[in-house]
Amino acid sequence: MLDAQTAPAAPHVTRREDYAPPVWLVPTIDLVFDLDPARTSVSATMQVELKEGAGGPLRLDGGGGLRPLTVAVDGQPAEWRMEGDQLVLDLAGRAHEVAIAVEIAPEANTQLMGLYASGGLLCTQCEAEGFRRIMFFPDRPDVLSRYTVRMTADKARFPVLLANGDHVGGGDLDDGRHWAQWRDPFPKPCYLFALVAGDLACRADQFITRSGRTVALGIYTAQSDLPKTEHAMAALKASMAWDEQVYGREYDLAVFNIVAVGDFNFGAMENKGLNIFNSRYILADPDTATDADYDAVAGVVAHEYFHNWSGNRVTCRDWFQLSLKEGFTVFRDQQFSADQGSHAVKRIEDVRALRAAQFPEDAGPLAHPIRPESYLEIGNFYTATVYNKGAEVIRMLHTLLGAERFRKGTDLYFTRHDGTATTCDAFVDAMEDASGEDLSRFRLWYSQAGTPRVKASLVHETGGGRARLTLEQSVPATPGQRDKQPMVLPLRLALFSAETGKRLAAQMVVMQDAREEIVFEGVSERPILSINRDFSAPVIVETDRSPADLAFLSAHDDDPFARYEAVQQLMLDTLVAGAARGEADHRPVIAAVRDTLADAHLDPAFVAETMLIPTESFVGDQMLVVDPEAIRRTRDALRRDLGRELLEQWRAIYAANHSNRFEYNPTAKGMRRLKTIALGFLAVGGAEDAAALAFGQFNDADNMTDRQGALGVLANGTAPERETALAAFYDRYRGDSLVLDKWFTTQALSMRADTPEQVERLARHPDFTLTNPNRLRSLVGAFTANQYAFHDPSGRGYRFLADMVLAADRLNPQTAAKLIPPLGRWRRLEPTRAALMKAELERMLATPGLSKDVFEQVSKSLA
Repeated sequence: MLDAQTAPAAPHVTRREDYAPPVWLVPTIDLVFDLDPARTSVSATMQVELKEGAGGPLRLDGGGGLRPLTVAVDGQPAEWRMEGDQLVLDLAGRAHEVAIAVEIAPEANTQLMGLYASGGLLCTQCEAEGFRRIMFFPDRPDVLSRYTVRMTADKARFPVLLANGDHVGGGDLDDGRHWAQWRDPFPKPCYLFALVAGDLACRADQFITRSGRTVALGIYTAQSDLPKTEHAMAALKASMAWDEQVYGREYDLAVFNIVAVGDFNFGAMENKGLNIFNSRYILADPDTATDADYDAVAGVVAHEYFHNWSGNRVTCRDWFQLSLKEGFTVFRDQQFSADQGSHAVKRIEDVRALRAAQFPEDAGPLAHPIRPESYLEIGNFYTATVYNKGAEVIRMLHTLLGAERFRKGTDLYFTRHDGTATTCDAFVDAMEDASGEDLSRFRLWYSQAGTPRVKASLVHETGGGRARLTLEQSVPATPGQRDKQPMVLPLRLALFSAETGKRLAAQMVVMQDAREEIVFEGVSERPILSINRDFSAPVIVETDRSPADLAFLSAHDDDPFARYEAVQQLMLDTLVAGAARGEADHRPVIAAVRDTLADAHLDPAFVAETMLIPTESFVGDQMLVVDPEAIRRTRDALRRDLGRELLEQWRAIYAANHSNRFEYNPTAKGMRRLKTIALGFLAVGGAEDAAALAFGQFNDADNMTDRQGALGVLANGTAPERETALAAFYDRYRGDSLVLDKWFTTQALSMRADTPEQVERLARHPDFTLTNPNRLRSLVGAFTANQYAFHDPSGRGYRFLADMVLAADRLNPQTAAKLIPPLGRWRRLEPTRAALMKAELERMLATPGLSKDVFEQVSKSLA
């Protein structure tokens, strides 16, 4: 054996242009686990084959201090060496059997990558590079293998033993232990490997596929949580049926299992046949889960199930292609959720999420294309750009080609690449080949970062009965990309008569140049422009429409998203003007809101979405220099005027939607949402009984949506009921970690002036912990979203965040790194705050032992 391990090298940058196919393939791997939280032994037997035309040593990735106990080739002890974290074998010939044994300590694994302990369970998370912490292996997505897994464990402690694929054997052993063996017939990359062992109860069900096969379904969780899995099971069965109907994709194994765990870095993981979920996306009942939680459970269950084809059967060639599976699958889960409820409301929710997370990413130092060109740590590219913007890019393809040709494209893609690891280009190739369209210009969306801006100007030529629309697009410079090319933008447009509200014209313009002009003939009445209807392209639109025009569209536009957008744009323009000038005319907003509330034909859920005033962060995104005090002041003034001027309408809406009988359907959800929004306006409008109404709703609620909604209203105020409600909520739910996360979040988002102090106090609370990603996000992540509190002029918010990141980095670098982006926006703040933010980034960068994850985020934020 040669051991030539060197000292840690400088962080290595991985570049897309350097991709090379694997030298060695691993057609099969047999894994044997002797499971124990303190010391688990793992042995692997791999059949390795030299790829045709390739040459070189076999390089197997390791991580987390993994060291081999034994290494054998073709049954004989082998010479090997370590080069960094790689185990290297010089092999003669083209095919060999390689056997390796290691030991790992799951309970010491605080990074939650690889095999780790969580709440009495042993479970895995291998995406993106966690498998190398379990076994030496070519840990890259383009090495696909068939896995056989045998586990032994103490039967009393770990009565359930699960892995990918089909259960092929098991039984008891003489020493109180037992064993189970699983085999996955489908080749998969190691990032999809999964294993779970623990004392778990199962909700069992079945699904009959369209070809008549019976699939056994199981959702595993703690016995006490089993009643909370009914909704997730219903969502799983609905997802399976929907994917057959809409995409023609049938499930391929005889078993589909889900396991819920309490400690998880992500939302969930699509491991083939054994999905592992953060428990927050599985467990739901009316007393502990809000309507938003119910929706999220259904959406995430669908997302991970849909990955069985868009991610598992067809996977990524390399991690630069991450949006190939994630952007496509987000689009698919958005379609599914829209079909289960309101298309209009779902579209509004998706766009709000895009604007809240991805637009700022595109405008900051961490901007990158949906197919990045380089990375230091791949975990940092699980971003809103790859997921949410990636989904919008797929949606644009659907818009450009139409549903029928898009489906032909996906059918061709799945057929052509089934069982392979492929690329984003291959997906677009399939769309081109199936549709006959030339999408060469469209491919720019995969390589160019930044959010396009479209300036639209409409001129009515009264003499000739003509309307002339001029569109100009630009893409701002982003790190590493200064000069941008025009993008392909499918823009749905319509013109409405300013006199009658009648739609005069409608069409989709596919913009491809920096400037284009569209002429509408036969327009005798003054037209008002409705643009980017249904948010047909992920762009920022600037128009010359007046407040009166926007108010008119809010009442007459026949596209639900455009109608919502008109009210939101009217609010946003008013808030930006108020923050810049110190005052603004609120009357157009009040009139538009009054008319919307009075329209009895509108869906309550749509009305609720429309009434949400743009967040302080979104207002700040529109300003060259963010002024948190001015934004808070002008937003408070608008909320207060809306509350006061429409007080009786809010009271009537609250009374009309006050029924507290829980039902989970679109109408009931909309009524609950609208009721709590009305309650919030009653509170800011100065209604004397607002606190009493909120406390009554809190006490009488038969569901978490109403209870937490009322708590949020109280948490923003100073009424004595506030402390009473917070204490009662804590006492009731102190034993339920997911609900306790809501208690932390509600206080972190409070609009009170003392929120920074309260957040610091909560970080010292006995129930706060850095080891659980959900708890860390519930307090620290929520606080950074509270713009006014986070940007306290003292800089205490920045210091608090940096302290939390550094502390979490020692335990879980991946989760710690995801908290950094709010500090990276320091250039957008006035000089004093900018200097304080930059200083905290510099302090973190100077900290010895910083992880690659955090180093990359911090260094890019300072660049």
